[in-house]
Amino acid sequence: MYTELNGKPERVIVFLIDGLHWKAPGKLVMPVFKQLIEQGTYIEKSYMIVPHHPTIGEYGRIHTSSFPNPVLQEGTLFINPANKMLQEMFVPAGTTAFIANTKAYVSVSRGFDINIHEPALSDEEVVNRSMELLQQQEIRYSRIHLQTPGNEGRYLSATSPDQPYYRNIWGEGSPYVRAVEQADRLLGKLIDELKKTGKWESTLLVVTSDHGQSEQGWHPMIDEDSVMTPLVFVGPSVAKNRVLPYFEHTDLSPTITGLMGIEPPNTGGGAGVFIKEVLSATDAAGFTHPRYIQTLNRQLNAYNALRARIMIAGEKDVYFSSLISYLENELLTPEPFYHHDRFLEWERAGNTQHLIEVNDQILEQMRDELTKLEKTNG
Repeated sequence: MYTELNGKPERVIVFLIDGLHWKAPGKLVMPVFKQLIEQGTYIEKSYMIVPHHPTIGEYGRIHTSSFPNPVLQEGTLFINPANKMLQEMFVPAGTTAFIANTKAYVSVSRGFDINIHEPALSDEEVVNRSMELLQQQEIRYSRIHLQTPGNEGRYLSATSPDQPYYRNIWGEGSPYVRAVEQADRLLGKLIDELKKTGKWESTLLVVTSDHGQSEQGWHPMIDEDSVMTPLVFVGPSVAKNRVLPYFEHTDLSPTITGLMGIEPPNTGGGAGVFIKEVLSATDAAGFTHPRYIQTLNRQLNAYNALRARIMIAGEKDVYFSSLISYLENELLTPEPFYHHDRFLEWERAGNTQHLIEVNDQILEQMRDELTKLEKTNG
């Protein structure tokens, strides 16, 4: 068993297993992760905003990765180039490093002192590089991202139809399963190195993913498994063997900075908060959460489905084609529906609660119009 940690963290390591399904710790051979659950605070399903990544438009020009990544690093749903990122909050107190075997996260790497984004690296080489850096210098914040599990999930969703794991990440011989279990072994290797060098007891370790995984592979927007992933905190002042029922990835950066005793990267209407129930000194019995992201994801899926139905109705009655234009150009409502393509405009809502209220009003209007159509058609 890993030893219990005491005192304030000297460093934080965020260890990301790309595309980690929330069921993985229970279904797969992940002894290291399971030990960490006993040693820290665990959330079975931490929610992130739907992992969409348009390659066109303003978002595509700014970001190289899906929505959850800037949200995680900035700690807010209101993404803006002027926002600070988590790594920038450690300056000038210590060195920061981002090690990944992909270039997908270059756009959220601003402000890291050390950036290694090399697609040719294996997951083991990513961890080895990380260990070397930790040996060579005092790194206060590390983001270690293992991309292979997510890649394997994406590949099996569209290839190898003759294999038992085709569109089934748990299927016999699944490369996704193999990659996740390898990631767990590498996590253990990193922890062993921290213990060997005397850094384990002063390290805040956070293990999670940037997004979830569909059981058919990858992260389709309408699959709820895509927007949730397990999350565990272990470190000084973190409650041991505690389970929280809900968490949002917007809360990740402010909770990390809170545990480290520094300011969060961003505050305001779209920002997450420091979940103090992670602390052993805080009673978690009455913990509640407004569950903004869970609600928003359901609204986004509902909007896409209703919009599709209205567009089909427009083939017979052009009014419904006009209705879409009215809604999207704010001719019937004072604000638009805040959907994926308007992601960088979400901050116009002022705060997340108001954004949700506006979306609800428009969804209700769309449902009413379709109800009228059904009654008319008998």
